[in-house]
Formats: sequence, C-alpha cells, structure tokens
Amino acid sequence: MAKKIVKENNEELKFNEITEGELKQAENKKREVEHIVIKKFPTRKARITLVGDSPLLVHAWSEKAKRQMLEAQQDPDPKRGKGKTKKHDIREPFADFVNAAYWITEKPDVDGKPDAEQVKLFEEAWKNGAKFGFPVIAFKKAAVTAVWSAGLISSSPFMKRLFHVHAVNGTHVGSGQELAIIKTDEPPEFCEDMVKVGPSKVADLRYRPAFRNWSTELEVEILETGTFSLEDIINAFEMGGFMNGVGEWRIEKDGEFGCFHVGEVVDLGRG
Repeated sequence: MAKKIVKENNEELKFNEITEGELKQAENKKREVEHIVIKKFPTRKARITLVGDSPLLVHAWSEKAKRQMLEAQQDPDPKRGKGKTKKHDIREPFADFVNAAYWITEKPDVDGKPDAEQVKLFEEAWKNGAKFGFPVIAFKKAAVTAVWSAGLISSSPFMKRLFHVHAVNGTHVGSGQELAIIKTDEPPEFCEDMVKVGPSKVADLRYRPAFRNWSTELEVEILETGTFSLEDIINAFEMGGFMNGVGEWRIEKDGEFGCFHVGEVVDLGRG
C-alpha cells in the first residue's frame, strides 16, 4: 500500500492511502491507446455426400411421448400415481414405426386407426413423395468423437468450434434441430427390436424405421487457421462413419447400423 501527501485547506499535510490498482490506473492513462486490429478470418466451404454402408435405424420422439412427458411435468401433485402399477396405452406397432421417423413432408395421421388403414395411409404418403430427415448434428458428433477416440485431439469442444455443418436443402420440422434430407429409393423398413430399458434392464419392444440404402448431402464450412484443412475434416467424417456411425444401434453403441463413407466432395471455395 502506497501513500500520497494531500494538502487540505492550506492548513496541514495529511497522508492518504492509495491502492496499487489506483497507481496502475494512473500509469495506464499516461500510455497511448494501443489499437488492436482484428482481421477477417478465412473460411472454406464444401458440399459433401455421405453414403450409407449399413442401415440407418431411426427413432424420433413421437408427439404422443412428448405430450405425456409434458403432462407429467405439469401435474400439480408430483406424488400422483407413485406406488401404483402404471397403466400402459395399447401398443400400436405400425403407428410407432410411422411416428419414429423424422418426417419432412406431412406425416400421415395413423394413431388409433385399424392396422390395415395405417399401412394404407403410409403407403399413400410414400407414393406421394414422402421425405424423411435426420439430425445434422449427429454427423458432426460422429466425426468429432471418432477423431477424439483415436487420440488425434485432446479437446473435442475445441474441434467442434472450428467447423460448422448444415444440411443441403435441409429444414426444421417441429424442432430446433436442423434435419438433413435422407435420400433413398425405397421406403423405410418396419423393424421390431427387443430392448432393455432403465437401470433394471426391463425388456421392451421398439418399432422403428430402418433405411437400407441411403445417402445425404451436407455443407461443411471450416475455419482456415492452419489447425485443420478441408481434407482433415473430410477424413474426420470418414472416421466417424467407420468408427461411430449415427442413429440407433450404431457402431458407437455396440451395434452395426448407421455406418457411412464420404462420397462426392465439391469444394465451394472461400466463404
């Protein structure tokens, strides 16, 4: 702590304390203001096609499931129903299959209808050009996780900030997440799988769509700082498709679905 002499009313001298912070502030005022230049950072864009090597198994949250979760959270009595056997709704396997897809075109209303009518509505939707999507962020996560798992980077959040991924002609449908269009020449296959749910591993059945032959297009934009090149990011997607995959029962989760490789790459130049 420093001291300075202050004369008050021309009568006597007093010593007032001055902090180190005040001293530094006074010194800084004497210095000339340093101008910091922030240059425009270079980016590069490319359009890549990802081609499926194994089926893409999809399981989107249905509107019914989301509604039930919301109703439970809005119940003023949080203890309601505890200790009682939960009453399940009657399962509609084909309706579950339809609702588990990420629909880009309008989803047919199959809930509560007879099985034959559900199938008919789905087939009509397919004939009328039904389109399906899949979350873009899943492909980016697959690429980054694979590179991190291989020990090539020490921080996956840092790599995530160095490139962005968007869908080509993608869309947001009823959600904040962007969906990439799944290209396929055949309708998704109805799949019935047994799963084990929760800490007690209770067996249950899941009905989900699987796309056997699929591809999708993404637009990648990288920050050209010298850390990663466009080729590096393309190779990261290759690793992600081989080591991790996307969707349900993917390689990362001890499954065999969701594998892909990079097909065509179109360099769009600097952004």
